[in-house]
Amino acid sequence: MKVRNAALLVAMLGLFAARVHAQDAGTLKKIKDTGVISLGYRESSIPFSYYDDQQNVIGYSHEFLEKIVEAVKQKLDMPDLKVRMTPVTPQNRIPLVQNGTVDLECGSTTNNIEREQQVTFSNTIFVIETRLMTRKDSGIKNWSDLKGKTVATTAGTTSERLLRKMNQDKGMGMNIISAKDHGEAFQTLSGGRASAFMMDDALLAGERAKWGNPAQFVIVGPPKSEEAYGCMMRKNDPEFKKVVDAEIARIETSGEADQIYRRWFEAPIPPNGLNLNFPQNDAIKSLFRNPNDKPID
Repeated sequence: MKVRNAALLVAMLGLFAARVHAQDAGTLKKIKDTGVISLGYRESSIPFSYYDDQQNVIGYSHEFLEKIVEAVKQKLDMPDLKVRMTPVTPQNRIPLVQNGTVDLECGSTTNNIEREQQVTFSNTIFVIETRLMTRKDSGIKNWSDLKGKTVATTAGTTSERLLRKMNQDKGMGMNIISAKDHGEAFQTLSGGRASAFMMDDALLAGERAKWGNPAQFVIVGPPKSEEAYGCMMRKNDPEFKKVVDAEIARIETSGEADQIYRRWFEAPIPPNGLNLNFPQNDAIKSLFRNPNDKPID
């Protein structure tokens, strides 16, 4: 037992040392020294980052992530760089970046002023609006219709914060269910335990596309907020951010981003071959012309 405990202690100290090294020496040096880049991904943020039917990670954001890895390989002259994949949730994604477990997370993470105090964000990769999804026959068409209703959202998201603030400020008497991920939140809606699901519009479209009869659900209500998605990395690492931002800017201004967008939002996607039919809005078109890392608050 003592030997096992000692081995566990050594392993923990080794992991701690690796994380301290990542933070003190800079991410590119850490990657160079270890031969590994650690990536954070989401398991069910359709169509941004999720599993296909073979448990491979795929999606819009994941394509950006893969291209950034290639840029890092070129920067460090490491064609055989190993990739370590770590699933993250809205609750743990920031701590895992901060403590060095994850070097770069690309999924569906909103860049805002509050989070910029904790991590650094890349150039924006997507712009969304927060809205509601409900059954077509629910009678819910606007935020005021949620009074006294049970509403689902995803824990640790900006939608959860906005929903709870609205509930408190306007005394709406909503019962708010905070699910662990978007898939679970949609299940509360589709299973009849919630009357509506508040989340980013593109994610709502992704969850609806998984359903056997997508026409049963509609996305309604004026946008509650407009938000920018970016990739997260540790603070105070301008050298790594420069590589990440340059690759994202190249993708967006070269026309590659338009192709990636069409692949995930305007064509059939795995695993069920459904089309989200979610055309680019003006904010995304503007972003691809003028890449930037500014939050929308």
